[in-house]
Amino acid sequence: MARSSHSARYLDIHPVDPQPRLVDQAVSVLQDGGLIAYPTDSCYALGCTLDAHEPLERIRRIRQVGKDHHFTLVCADFAQLSQFVIVSNPTFRLVKNATPGPYTFILPATKEVPRRMAHPKKHTVGVRIPDHRVTHALLEALGEPIVSSTLLLPGQEDPPAEGWVVQDLLGDQLDVIIDAGEVGIDPTTVVNLAGGEVEVARVGAGDPDRF
Repeated sequence: MARSSHSARYLDIHPVDPQPRLVDQAVSVLQDGGLIAYPTDSCYALGCTLDAHEPLERIRRIRQVGKDHHFTLVCADFAQLSQFVIVSNPTFRLVKNATPGPYTFILPATKEVPRRMAHPKKHTVGVRIPDHRVTHALLEALGEPIVSSTLLLPGQEDPPAEGWVVQDLLGDQLDVIIDAGEVGIDPTTVVNLAGGEVEVARVGAGDPDRF
């Protein structure tokens, strides 16, 4: 099927054994400053690279969120995560035990996080390590976190669960849509650890009782 030039590239990627060639196509679009929709262990997310300005604005436009929207750094592993947030000893075990998994942790940002991405007043940022083969393949190939936001549209209760629905809704506003089969519709459980206390800020796909 021929796609018009301003329509997203649609990549069918195997959920268990992601094809490196297709993963590399998505990553090269990210590296060129593009915006992708990709599956995670919770639901679809919108993603771009740390140094991309324009896609961040596109995410804000698509989601209709303001400057204080918490973006999430989706990381490959704990070593990468700890470059971007300050993990104190008490929170270390907590975060380590819940990763990889459908949790987002809000923690104080390090200087590696661009100012426009951190919360303007609190200088915090969300981080997570998903348990999803395709997400991991993207992160491995990219070599840095993916700046992400749940693909939840204004006025919708749930994120779309399938690639073709994303295509219908946002095909002309994205550069790549990755289809790896159906995904969940629950966003991550958000745990705010920035204030020293453990505060479950949003209950989602991850069991909040472990906190």
